[in-house]
Amino acid sequence: MGRTVFRPLDGILLLDKPAGLSSNQALQRVRHLYRAEKGGHTGALDPLATGLLPLCFGEATKIAGLLLGGRKAYEAEVVLGVVTDTDDADGQVLRERPVPALDRARVEAALAPFLGRIRQRPPIYSALKQGGEPLYAKARRGEAIEVPEREVDIEAIELRSLDGDRLRLAVTCGSGTYIRSLARDLGEALGCGGHISVLRRTWVEPFTAPRMVTLDALQALAGQGGEPALDALLLPVEAGLAHFPAVALDPAQARRIAQGQPVPVAGPPETELNLTDLNGRSLGLGRRGEDGQVWPKRLFRWAAHA
Repeated sequence: MGRTVFRPLDGILLLDKPAGLSSNQALQRVRHLYRAEKGGHTGALDPLATGLLPLCFGEATKIAGLLLGGRKAYEAEVVLGVVTDTDDADGQVLRERPVPALDRARVEAALAPFLGRIRQRPPIYSALKQGGEPLYAKARRGEAIEVPEREVDIEAIELRSLDGDRLRLAVTCGSGTYIRSLARDLGEALGCGGHISVLRRTWVEPFTAPRMVTLDALQALAGQGGEPALDALLLPVEAGLAHFPAVALDPAQARRIAQGQPVPVAGPPETELNLTDLNGRSLGLGRRGEDGQVWPKRLFRWAAHA
C-alpha cells in the first residue's frame, strides 16, 4: 500500500466518538480517511465516553480553542457503592461500600449543592498537566498526586432515573467540568462512593442540535462514495463561530483588519465578534475594545483576499 498523500482541507466534522478510543485516536483515524493535512479536536472525551467530538480541519483548527471553552451537555450513568482509581468503570476498584436506601427526593437533595459555580477536584487520571506532564502519566507510575480544586460551572442536573445502585443524569455544564468528578463526589455525598459507567456527550456549543456521524459510517462512506461523499459531511469553518455576534465589514474595513489594524464598530466593549465580509463569509474572530475599535484576534487565510 502506498504512502498516504494528505490534502489541504477546511471544515468541521461532528463525530460521534465510539467507546474504547481516545479522542486523539479517533481524530487520527478520521484525518486519514479524509487525508486532511491538518486536524485537531475540541476537547478530549475519555476513552469510555461516546458522543459529540467536533473535529477541526485546516483553517478550522484556528478556532478549536473557542469550541473547547464552550458549554457542553452530557448523559451519564453512575454506579453507586464502588469507588475506582479513575472514577469510571475502566479503573481499578479501590473500595466497595453498601448503598443506602435511596429515593428520588434524597438523590435530588444530594445533587442540589453541585449546581452553579462550584469547586471541583479533577480526577488524578486526567490530561491536566502538572509540572509540564499529564496527571495520568504520574498516576500510572504510582506517584502521589495532589490535585488542586478549581472552579467550574454546572448549569443544570436532571435525575433521569434511579434503579437500585444505578442512576442516570443529564448534565449541562461549562468548560473544564469533569462528570467523573461529579459522580465521585455525588457518591460521597450519598455516603457510599460512586463512579461513571456510561458517559455520552450530547452537544457542544454552538452545536446544540448536532447531526453526528459515526466512525463506522465514515468508513463505509469512504468505500462507497469516496472523498466527495465524505467532504459533503463537513460544516463550513464559520459554523464554529455561530454563537458570536456577527459584524459585516465593507471591503476597506476588511483590508484594514487583514493588515492587523483596528476598525471602529459600534457596540458594547470587550466583546468577541464574528467578522464577516458583505456576503456573510466569516473572515475570523475580532474583539471590540473599550475605545470601540475592533481588533483582529484570529483570522482565516482568506481574510487577506476579502
